[in-house]
Amino acid sequence: MIEVKDVSFKYAGSKVQVFAGFNLKMGAGKVYGLLGKNGTGKSTLLYLIAGLLRPQRGSVSMDGVDTAGRRVETLREMFIVPEEFYLPDVSLDAYVRTNAPFYPRFSREVLDRCLADFGLGGRLRLGSLSMGQKKKVYMSFALAAGTRLVLMDEPTNGLDIPSKGTFRRVVAQCMAADRTLVVSTHQVHDVEQLLDHLVVISTDGLLLDASVADVCSRYSFELRQPGGPQDDVVYSEPTLQGNAVIARRADGAPETQLNLELLFEAVVQGKIGRGDFPVGTEVRP
Repeated sequence: MIEVKDVSFKYAGSKVQVFAGFNLKMGAGKVYGLLGKNGTGKSTLLYLIAGLLRPQRGSVSMDGVDTAGRRVETLREMFIVPEEFYLPDVSLDAYVRTNAPFYPRFSREVLDRCLADFGLGGRLRLGSLSMGQKKKVYMSFALAAGTRLVLMDEPTNGLDIPSKGTFRRVVAQCMAADRTLVVSTHQVHDVEQLLDHLVVISTDGLLLDASVADVCSRYSFELRQPGGPQDDVVYSEPTLQGNAVIARRADGAPETQLNLELLFEAVVQGKIGRGDFPVGTEVRP
């Protein structure tokens, strides 16, 4: 569905090369976690995918169509929720009347359901909402638009703890076999229960491209007491309760719950990488 092919990019006037020969494929029906430290190009990659930025070399395509062309048939199938955005001081109904026609599969029913889940409803005036409430409205509209691609940049920033749980539930309810959701975040704990596939990038390029299922089939995430077995440990961090470890999963051992924060640290420190997973991760058309 999405192919980033040999992309090189840097901002005008900058000497910093954000991407150099970067490659990535994303398939349908999955929630992708785009992870990386601040300044590694997560937002830039989303803008490249959406066609809001154009690579100096290489291409970004959606279903074989270059997104930089900003063609109508492509734009109506994608929606991006940036970290910072603007909503006009109008009623929700007026906003829907203006923007919904751009998206052929927009559903007011889905919008109202998402807003109700977030505790919002009635005759909303967008200009009078808090920033957290505006984010809930904008994300709800994005999911209601019915596009096959949704890009979200730091969606849980500005949300309180209950709303972060609601966000995960709302997204799960709105996923479909033909929809791809890419969530860019550095707050990994907020989304770890939502993700199907992990993409970790750094200033050196793509560090990890693997499904959550593949990760959990190969590794166990455990809490061990000091002095315990170490020969199967790939990465370890001390905690107040003991050592949080990633260990090679033994044959027949039960699958453990993913600790995304621990995995992220292991990846950025080079303890786990792309070479630990099969080349050519399965991507459904």
